[in-house]
Amino acid sequence: MKMKKVLLGLAVLLSASLSVRVEAADKKAVVATASDIKPFSYQNKKGQLTGYDIQVIKAASKYINGYKISFKKTAWDSIFVGLDSDIYQVAANNLSYTEERANKYLYSVPIAKNPLVLVVKKGSKITSLDDIGGKTTQDDTGTSTAKFVDDWNSQHSDNPSTIDYSGEDVTKRLLDLDDGEFDYLIFDKISVETIIKQKNLDLTVIELNTDDNPNNYIIFSSDSKQLQTAFNKAVKKLYNNGTLEKLSQKYLGGSYLPEASALEVSK
Repeated sequence: MKMKKVLLGLAVLLSASLSVRVEAADKKAVVATASDIKPFSYQNKKGQLTGYDIQVIKAASKYINGYKISFKKTAWDSIFVGLDSDIYQVAANNLSYTEERANKYLYSVPIAKNPLVLVVKKGSKITSLDDIGGKTTQDDTGTSTAKFVDDWNSQHSDNPSTIDYSGEDVTKRLLDLDDGEFDYLIFDKISVETIIKQKNLDLTVIELNTDDNPNNYIIFSSDSKQLQTAFNKAVKKLYNNGTLEKLSQKYLGGSYLPEASALEVSK
């Protein structure tokens, strides 16, 4: 009888141990992405989700224990709504830094350095930010680039620029710009140069000298601190072992790594 009790006790302890392990391994981490912004997040010819952001998360997941990471394609304007309601725990979509987002969500360490550029049709009289007053651009609601133009307008209220909130993805916007439907576009350098090359567009890319943060990030919901911390540690490993550089070369077409010092402090 005593032996049976001992065996029963061991069975209970083993069962509890296994339950804890299963429960820990089943923590969900759903990554939301619009998958419409090549080369960061897009669907390949086989319909598979890929891109720099996606592959960085997949590579980092090898060093993250206790989470089942999956990906979910959704509309851009649903990403942050989903983070707020715990439908998603992670967002990956060529995301830049804004104070508004930082007040609500958790930023990873930067995964790429990707400054904004000004794009115009060849022959345009727009040669710098000083020339966008009275001109029209296209953008989407809630983006850092739209805020960039809004901030510029607040400093040039006598001759502001107009934003047409088209809701189109960046490829369509660049095609429309090439067709002369509006005057200029402000977007990140890597995406712009990738699309111009692929579509053979007759556009000029102008470097911008701004104080804006040029880095790209992965964003986590406010209650995903443990996952954010684990991801940051994993990214540092990817940086140090050369994986991040390989992914940058493969998907971004060059070395666009953030400064090593930027990996020491999470936003």
